[in-house]
Amino acid sequence: MMNRVQPIRDERIIEGMKEYFRLRSIRDYLFFCLGIYSGLRVSDLCRLRVGDVRGTHVRIKEKKNRNPRLFIIHPSIREDLDRYIAGKKDTDYLFASRQRKKISRLKNQPIDRTTAYRILNEAAREFGLQEIGCHTLRKTWAYHIYKQDPGNLALLMEAFGHKDPAVTLRYIGVTQDQLDRAIAALA
Repeated sequence: MMNRVQPIRDERIIEGMKEYFRLRSIRDYLFFCLGIYSGLRVSDLCRLRVGDVRGTHVRIKEKKNRNPRLFIIHPSIREDLDRYIAGKKDTDYLFASRQRKKISRLKNQPIDRTTAYRILNEAAREFGLQEIGCHTLRKTWAYHIYKQDPGNLALLMEAFGHKDPAVTLRYIGVTQDQLDRAIAALA
């Protein structure tokens, strides 16, 4: 059976993780924040270039399905992001690896999914989280958009390309929340 990856539901843990990342690495902090504030897949976050984030909005084509995406950069990270990209070229990867790639021997390449997974899981262990993976950031974004207003379900379905609301609710972990509450309420 495949492990199910969950969103980060507790806003206090999200704030704690933001501070955890901020103290350790501005790159990892911005990676985490852009993930939870954009709903992008990790593969799309890794491909972002400095020029993509210079304005108020990010406009990209998703790698997996080639869908265009447009979203604002969350105001809470704008100042840190501007400091981070100061002096970088528009063509530089936003989340560049610090090492030379093993096979290609190229430098200044983006971090890969494995690195993103390791970064997230190290933080998750610090906060006692399990079932964390590359889709956690995307699911966290969607979970909190939905919790803010369940009327946003159609918006999330469109963002994910889902045709069935049940699929979206299951993907973002709301179905599990409902099941947990129902079981806890049993007499």
